[in-house]
Amino acid sequence: MAHQLFQVDAFTNEPFKGNPAAVCLLDGAMAADGMQSLASEMNLSETAFLQPVNGGWQLRWFTPATEVDLCGHATLASARVLFEIQPNLRSAPIRFWTRSGELQARWVEGKVQLDFPAMVYEPLEIPDQFVEIFGFYPVEAVFSGTFFLFEAQEPRLVEEAQPDMKKLIQLPMPEVIITARTPDRDYDFLSRFFAPQLGVPEDPVTGSAHCLLTPYWAEKMGKNTFTAYQASPRGGWLNVTWIDDRVLISGDSVLIFKADLLF
Repeated sequence: MAHQLFQVDAFTNEPFKGNPAAVCLLDGAMAADGMQSLASEMNLSETAFLQPVNGGWQLRWFTPATEVDLCGHATLASARVLFEIQPNLRSAPIRFWTRSGELQARWVEGKVQLDFPAMVYEPLEIPDQFVEIFGFYPVEAVFSGTFFLFEAQEPRLVEEAQPDMKKLIQLPMPEVIITARTPDRDYDFLSRFFAPQLGVPEDPVTGSAHCLLTPYWAEKMGKNTFTAYQASPRGGWLNVTWIDDRVLISGDSVLIFKADLLF
């Protein structure tokens, strides 16, 4: 069997919405530079690589420019592929071995549910250039590792932001989230996500960002379960729950195509 390639639109129930991810089901070894070349060829925010190992699956993620430590939507896409081609796997969690440790995915009422580590965050001093780059002054800012979160006063500021990518890429902030609560809508908060340093100017829907967004909003709103919307041009919906040191992230997905790699 040749390496198989799939494309899945994650965090949506409509084709060509949500966040597209490529999933490569490996039939044997592939060198890291080969994975990077394929990810660059696919030119999506992430391409995932799956290989069976130790009662689970080794999982790696690559943007068009680099390998990353954690990716939510490509993990959801990977689980959807496995649940689709091997329906018997739906009766138990799938275990993924990754650079972020063991991750799990479950099939829950027709959706994939991810079990990810929650991020612990610290206060952040707002950079002087932020207003110039994003067009608004945040009411609060925090960070966790390479993720930097800025809260806007109202949803409109998040939706209408047109960040200056040339200036944003110069900040020592690889992954930037802007977010606002949405009390008058049918979801609890919205966000957008930018990572030009990683080759992803704006990510359509970012599961990993919700490992920070969920505990952040839980502590602000006094609850631990949310409906979230990522307000990119493609848009996408997530259901998230904070439990102890974990975040459960679930969403729909649509399988777009599958193919065999000819090398």
